[in-house]
Amino acid sequence: MTAITRTSQSSATTAIAILRIVTGAVFFAHGYQKVFVYGHAGVAQAFAGMHIPLPGTTALLIAAIELLGGIALILGFGTRIAAALLACDMLGAILLVHGQNGFFLPTGFEFALTLLGASVALAIAGSGSASVDGALDRKTA
Repeated sequence: MTAITRTSQSSATTAIAILRIVTGAVFFAHGYQKVFVYGHAGVAQAFAGMHIPLPGTTALLIAAIELLGGIALILGFGTRIAAALLACDMLGAILLVHGQNGFFLPTGFEFALTLLGASVALAIAGSGSASVDGALDRKTA
């Protein structure tokens, strides 16, 4: 195999860490905005305007998933669970809000689809060795 097609363990670890941290930072920023900028009432009102079911409850749930899930991805702690929850968040965003607006931004689903793909990849791959999960695995091995 050539260097172009071969993937070393260290490059795979680095790639997963980059994907995990960048994806986590995006989700953290959106969760932070929902919790500390718009607040529960503002997010619930926005969700009601988007016809999202149970907007008050959904606003709390989504804000928590994005804020805490983002932190979990950044740290690499509980990555598979956090990524699966964030994937569900993005699937809901596509199905309930962005899907009807076509593919392209500013209102389309391309950004949510990208985050869905990244979250599914992390749910499958896990956090990699450069993470809290990796450190815990080494400690128990």
